[in-house]
Amino acid sequence: MKIDMDDLKTIVELSHEFGTPEYVKGGGGNTSFKDETTLWVKPSGTTLAGLQEDTFVTLNRKKVNGLYAVETPNDSQAREELVKNFMGEAVLNDAGRPSVEAPLHNILETKFVVHTHALLVNGMTCAKEGEAVCKRLFPDALWVEYIDAGYTLCMVLKDRIDAYKAEYNRIPQIIMLKNHGIFVSGDTAEEIRSLYTSVMDPLREEYEKLGISEDLGIIEGSKNPAIESQIKEIFGEDAAFIQSSGFFGCVPGPITPDHLVYARAFPFSDELTKKNAVAYREKHGFAPKVLIHGDRVYGLGKTQKNAGLALLFAQDGAQVLKLSQAFGSVEYMTDQAREFIENWEVESYREKVAS
Repeated sequence: MKIDMDDLKTIVELSHEFGTPEYVKGGGGNTSFKDETTLWVKPSGTTLAGLQEDTFVTLNRKKVNGLYAVETPNDSQAREELVKNFMGEAVLNDAGRPSVEAPLHNILETKFVVHTHALLVNGMTCAKEGEAVCKRLFPDALWVEYIDAGYTLCMVLKDRIDAYKAEYNRIPQIIMLKNHGIFVSGDTAEEIRSLYTSVMDPLREEYEKLGISEDLGIIEGSKNPAIESQIKEIFGEDAAFIQSSGFFGCVPGPITPDHLVYARAFPFSDELTKKNAVAYREKHGFAPKVLIHGDRVYGLGKTQKNAGLALLFAQDGAQVLKLSQAFGSVEYMTDQAREFIENWEVESYREKVAS
């Protein structure tokens, strides 16, 4: 297999450039490069900023193409398990499990694809008026309502992309996914950068015009060791590690898959008692990852990294919530969409890799 090393270096550069907190946090987002026979894509759960030339998962594109014609079970979990195994058979190296969105990257005909969960973008995609704003600011973009990630999203988007191509004689280079993020496709690094600029600048102008910023106004106070000890006692190993910051308004519901994976949909804000901790577990099926108490917000985790990511995504969610006010306020994911992500093995794997 002959590899164009210049193109591989380019996608590494793009991954690092768009792997900054302005565009993604944690293991969010993914990038790819393709030629006629092979797809190079980010491994699931890893960071864009950490990608190197030898860490991309390589896939046989002919094998991936076969996925689109596979008959899949109606049950969502069985379907995603089948697709995961099918994609595993297409992998050509041992760099890990390919991003769940690899089949979608394969569909897009350009050489490079950069998918991010940019904060400024999600202020729009998570808003009630997001679609109308997108059509006003980005008339050439393809807007897609919220669809379960993975195979379902891939197949719906394949049909939408085919329809777009039939109408405009080209694929959409910008795809906006509700409560998710943005896909940008191009044949050169300059094209990718230019397209992102054409999205980020108008959005920034919209927020500035309305006097809305992502600044949460967090005032850092002193940590309270006694409260942290109490949290650890109540939540046990799920709060083995704690990160905290000054108070900010946490999102009281599900807004994107990333926020569900790293911070859960619902923060714990009740009185710190074991009874309330048990009640939370019984209601949601798991322990909280974000806790609000007094004038601080706490990220909880079984590892230091998990705790830090929980707090990071709680803050990111609060920023999305604030920005969405520019476009009619936030629109939460449905319970069905939330439960799919919470119970999806792929996301459990992604969280495990990120820990």
